Amino acid sequence: MASPQDKARQSRDLVEQLKKSQIYRDYERAFRETTGMPINLRPIEAFNLPHHEDPKEAPFCSIMASTNQTCAACLQLQKKVEEQAQMEPKTLKCFAGLCDAAVPVRVGENLVAFLQTGQVFVAKPTAKDFNKLAKELINWGVQADLKRMEEAYFQTRVLDKKQFEAVLRLLTIFAQHLASLSNQLMVSAQQSESPMVTRAKQFIAEHQDEELSLRQVAGAVNTSAFYFCKMFKQATGLTFTDYLARVRIEKVKNLLINPHKRISEAAYEAGFQSLSQFNRVFRKIVGESPTVWRDKLQRGGSTAA
Repeated sequence: MASPQDKARQSRDLVEQLKKSQIYRDYERAFRETTGMPINLRPIEAFNLPHHEDPKEAPFCSIMASTNQTCAACLQLQKKVEEQAQMEPKTLKCFAGLCDAAVPVRVGENLVAFLQTGQVFVAKPTAKDFNKLAKELINWGVQADLKRMEEAYFQTRVLDKKQFEAVLRLLTIFAQHLASLSNQLMVSAQQSESPMVTRAKQFIAEHQDEELSLRQVAGAVNTSAFYFCKMFKQATGLTFTDYLARVRIEKVKNLLINPHKRISEAAYEAGFQSLSQFNRVFRKIVGESPTVWRDKLQRGGSTAA
């Protein structure tokens, strides 16, 4: 089992790859232009403000990030919202009354990243609200231009509850797309990969519909099972069994695009030896049953990884 440090490193590497993808860049631009709100994809265990210097960062939040006391309060909020958003979207209010939200990106049972947005009010702020906040900031010892702070405070975007919930639904749908892309990246990862691992992947792709064993693949690339197991895990971040399962699941998902293909047929064509094994592996990797996944596909909705 990977250590917390390994999971954090893998999350950072994956987020870096996802941010380079065309689908993320297109969505990021469209989200900002449509909503006027900031958006960021963050790895787990990140320790910085998610929207600082974002093109759509709220002016008030930019001021708050410039002082030690308020910056620390913002960081505490980020930690809290991510702790509570491990399984489902979560929204919390900061000390100034603005809402921040995090949506988890999960690949099966694994949390790999967060999509975050916020820095908005869900009710129009009043002069009374600002005066209360100003007194609190003064008590904290914050030295700032209160007039400038007040102007920025009332420039903050206001959404009603229904609008904010719609924004979160958009992020949740996109998180599912990113989860699917994450799974594909895990399967096709090529970083610093030896020719032996490349040949092994090719062999697996060509024989995935057969009853493959680690020893058989190791023999195909002329190495011992022990050495192959060690080098394959080091190069891909996955055990041979996990990698083969992901390859087969991707094959099943491609086959199920055909509405006339039965789930059982797709499972056997991809190399699974029993339906119970297939259902267990599909749920573990995708996070839901193949029937539920296909229902979403046929309704034209988004699909989790």
